Amino acid sequence: MRDFDVIILGGGISGAVAGIASSRLGAKTLIIESYGFLGGMLTAAGVGPMMTFHAGKKQAIQGITEEIIQRLKKIGKSVGHIKDLTNYTYSVTPFDSEAMKHEIEMMLVESGAEILYHTVLAEVIKEGNKITKIKVCNKAGLSEISGKIFIDASGDGDLAAWSGVKFTKGRESDGAAQPMTLKMKVRNVDINRVKQYIKENPDNFTRVPENLEDFNNVERLSVVGYLKEFKEAKEKGDITIKREDVLFFETNNPGEVIFNTTRLLGFDSTDPWSLSKAEIEGRKQCRELENFMKKYMVGFENAVVVSTGPSIGVRSSRQIVGLYTLTAEDLLEQRKFDDVIAHSGYPIDIHSPDGEGTSHKKLEWGGIYGIPFRCLVTKEIDNLIVVGRCLSATFEAQAGVRTTPTAGAIGHAGGVAAAIAAKENIRVQEMNIRKLQSTLLEQGAYLEISPTEKITH
Repeated sequence: MRDFDVIILGGGISGAVAGIASSRLGAKTLIIESYGFLGGMLTAAGVGPMMTFHAGKKQAIQGITEEIIQRLKKIGKSVGHIKDLTNYTYSVTPFDSEAMKHEIEMMLVESGAEILYHTVLAEVIKEGNKITKIKVCNKAGLSEISGKIFIDASGDGDLAAWSGVKFTKGRESDGAAQPMTLKMKVRNVDINRVKQYIKENPDNFTRVPENLEDFNNVERLSVVGYLKEFKEAKEKGDITIKREDVLFFETNNPGEVIFNTTRLLGFDSTDPWSLSKAEIEGRKQCRELENFMKKYMVGFENAVVVSTGPSIGVRSSRQIVGLYTLTAEDLLEQRKFDDVIAHSGYPIDIHSPDGEGTSHKKLEWGGIYGIPFRCLVTKEIDNLIVVGRCLSATFEAQAGVRTTPTAGAIGHAGGVAAAIAAKENIRVQEMNIRKLQSTLLEQGAYLEISPTEKITH
């Protein structure tokens, strides 16, 4: 049986950053990932661009998550942080997904961490309030791996739930989750024609810039609209998707865009039968979109579908019940926490679980909120840290902190905390917050700490 200091379930952006952070601090670290690559929603679900690293002019998310982008920029696989042309948030960060896979993987290997691909959780084995080992399943069958500290970066809170941690799921009133989306990537889009069409028909698009000439200078395009075409297609039965517009983003590769337009309602990502049906429905909607774009969308007449997914994108499912539950009021009122470990400026962004419509609650321009360490740890398990979108938060608050840059920052904190706990042989609930914060700062993370709690490198 193999033994590690820190074992991480899930190699998405949060888990991968946690692994890099942990390993760089000298902890013997393992990431267990069900796919044959890292990146999670960014590479397995086709999510892009990353949004947002900023809160006004401040870059709220730095550290290892920012390092990934800088490495991609260096090899020409990302244009970096650019203005969000839809004015929904501050910046978007396009990237090449294949390069993202490789760059994160190289960073983990360089850190000394190990990766076990094509492997899933099969059983959690505990002694009292501690996880002692986990049983995993892969091509070799069932095997056991032991560890000191465990990190749940599964996205759905699988490790926490299987360990007996309390959790909520979906909207508090009825348990309904935000809809899933199967992304569709297409190439050979005539971006110049799209820009010209928008400038000539601004009323057919939402959240266009005040100065339409901004389209001439933007490095990559973000679009919400084709309202008339979408409405007409729905009236004729060519589109059955329960949303009101088309949303797509240009990737790092000019002329290549990702549609974020399918809407899969009423499915549960923690139920494998439901999840399988969602994948089937997602591909059906993507086929509708493919036919729609060629028939109705100016600039897409010669576009070619490159991929769907390869996995469906999940916005929300389980939320652990941690030592503290983050609320919408915490975000909107920008409440300060002594145990803050990450920041974000992304608004509350809820895709309706009921059908059409997306609701938003925004902070004042430049507003920034913090995420406390207590949202990452539980009462039940002394050696478990939960990172990413399944942290302890209400339905509304999770809709603000669920995006990939924020998940990366949360993972960074979780990885540092796990390494400290493993080295000092302490319960995660006993974490020295000042040491955690100072180590994050040393690793380049951005933290706003009140003057009475100021920490220097």
